[in-house]
Amino acid sequence: MTRLPSLSLPEDELLFRLLRQLDLAPEASQRATAEALGISLGRLNAQLRAVTEAGLVRVTGRDSVDRRSRFAYALTPHGAAEKARLTDRFLARKLAEYDALHAELTGVSSGLLSTKHRTQVMQPHLAPIQELYVSPDSAQKLKREAADLVSWDLTQRQVCDLELLMNGGFNPLKGFLGKEDYESVVETMRLADGTLWPMPITLDVSEDFAAKVEPGQDIALRDAEGVILAILSISDKYIPNKAREAQMVFGADDIAHPAVYYLHHRAGPVYLGGAITGIQPPVHYDFRARRDTPNELRAYFRKLGWRRIVAFQTRNPLHRAHQELTFRAAKEAQANLLIHPVVGMTKPGDVDHFTRVRCYEAVLDKYPSATTTMSLLNLAMRMAGPREAVWHGLIRKNHGCTHFIVGRDHAGPGKNSQGKDFYGPYDAQELFKQHEAEIGLEMVDFKHMVYVQEKAQYYPANEVPEGDTVLDISGTELRRRLREGLEIPEWFSFPEVVKELRRTSPPRSKQGFTVFFTGLSGSGKSTIANALMVKLMEMGGRPVTLLDGDVVRKHLSSELGFSKEHRDINIRRIGYVASEITKNGGIAICAPIAPYTATRRAVREMVEAYGAFVEVHVATSIEECERRDRKGLYKLAREGKIKEFTGISDPYEAPTNAELVVDTEGTEVDYCAQQVLLKLESMGLIAA
Repeated sequence: MTRLPSLSLPEDELLFRLLRQLDLAPEASQRATAEALGISLGRLNAQLRAVTEAGLVRVTGRDSVDRRSRFAYALTPHGAAEKARLTDRFLARKLAEYDALHAELTGVSSGLLSTKHRTQVMQPHLAPIQELYVSPDSAQKLKREAADLVSWDLTQRQVCDLELLMNGGFNPLKGFLGKEDYESVVETMRLADGTLWPMPITLDVSEDFAAKVEPGQDIALRDAEGVILAILSISDKYIPNKAREAQMVFGADDIAHPAVYYLHHRAGPVYLGGAITGIQPPVHYDFRARRDTPNELRAYFRKLGWRRIVAFQTRNPLHRAHQELTFRAAKEAQANLLIHPVVGMTKPGDVDHFTRVRCYEAVLDKYPSATTTMSLLNLAMRMAGPREAVWHGLIRKNHGCTHFIVGRDHAGPGKNSQGKDFYGPYDAQELFKQHEAEIGLEMVDFKHMVYVQEKAQYYPANEVPEGDTVLDISGTELRRRLREGLEIPEWFSFPEVVKELRRTSPPRSKQGFTVFFTGLSGSGKSTIANALMVKLMEMGGRPVTLLDGDVVRKHLSSELGFSKEHRDINIRRIGYVASEITKNGGIAICAPIAPYTATRRAVREMVEAYGAFVEVHVATSIEECERRDRKGLYKLAREGKIKEFTGISDPYEAPTNAELVVDTEGTEVDYCAQQVLLKLESMGLIAA
């Protein structure tokens, strides 16, 4: 933020009162404002000139017959940020006065923490926490004025981050990280001022957009529908070292990690930092009664008289092991229980949040209602293991909790490219314990819970009596049983949960799926795809749609060329259509060239959110493809008459883990199609 000209501005106390009054009553007459502040009109005019010149207040004309009310005043984003800073100081002073009076009257301190530096010391866990929203009147004025600002349409992850910035969930952050804070967080898990904060919260944008804006400029931040949510006052524009960010934050620059893949292949190359002025929160139409801001949860805890609250983080449906774990945690901490599932972005392939919340609600009555509640957290997880555990702790502290359950492999993303776990099973607990006092939240650590058959109950894995039989079902085994329609025992999960899971995860033979052919031009993709389509239609049962590369180019992507950017757009369009077909129980057969690994992975993620994705690499050699070249395209490419031709002047990145590889050289089309059918049968996608 720009340094304020201290000589021309009023003292902090008057400045705070002035900014607060203008925010509360922006269209009041100057006489009314002066009376509210207890100062003369002349002094008010001098102060108004000072704050206007400092860029804290914007003066606008307004239609009025009252000459005394010709002008209206609105806080700029810089003014809103300055008001927030002064609010911190005001509250800190009042708390100190209260504490002194309490000590004088009772002989003991009130026990409330000082908030003189809100970025350094966390607030009392039930006191209201600062939000970044302006008043409703100022929000309406800023909405109108933002029509003239450059706008950035936020991604899904950015909307999640912005919501938690604005409602205080990411306190002490006041906006997206500038370069100095970003580099400090990446290297040391701390902001530049030393405050503990382990996760870079950044606004990544495209190079084209970054070229349009500069530090000192305000931009409007909008959701996918164009609704303005906030204004960003840009303080920094910088290019991050993404390889370093991946190594330090996630432990490895390995795209097998979903957040590292996102960082390199989906996030923009330029970061913008700066203070946020909140105008309105994102609108959620689902489970509205379950969505609470930090202040709403704090107020709820105050109302119920809860003083010790243990939070349980989850991104999976609740099974009996989770119930036992949470019961034990609440008992150990002697605390009330907050079930606080993430419904923003989790790991690709996770159960969708609609199904998960229905599962949570189905078993909530298994918990004592007087001591347990549930609230949804619109957080975009990064799956960063140990760092994420510390981050989750700070977020739950902001939501009013005093304890936090950190279990085995907390927020782990699974296996790396070498087939090993990214993090050790208890790395998250160890890092959290190191920073527990500074987080201001007590960790309740638990080991892996398993069912002991002889005792007919759950035990931590390290406490199983010697010789007893351990029963356990992994996530992979659960998905297999759902996929194949097999029994899921009651000792593992609640019948209500299994019922909900079966509604959205029927046996694979009844689900939609996508068969995605990839290979060089002339490899035989389209021919095999057509044969497969006919065979599947002959079998019946589900609608079949063929998305051939040439046909899609004609009807869906006619305006696109053959640059890498345009090829990616074309493949993503095919993937989107295929995911919609899959979601609605149909079969999508895609046959583009799809030369790039990252784009094929993006399509896989889109489809696997709703059903199976079967990648078929048609591995015909380029020599054979050239020999078959009926259109003469390879010849023209060799002569340089066709630019960016896959296999000649542009690379083809062959799949390394396709579900099936076929070679059409010397092989009949019918045989290749039969190979695909056999693969689908072995995966349970078509009935044997």
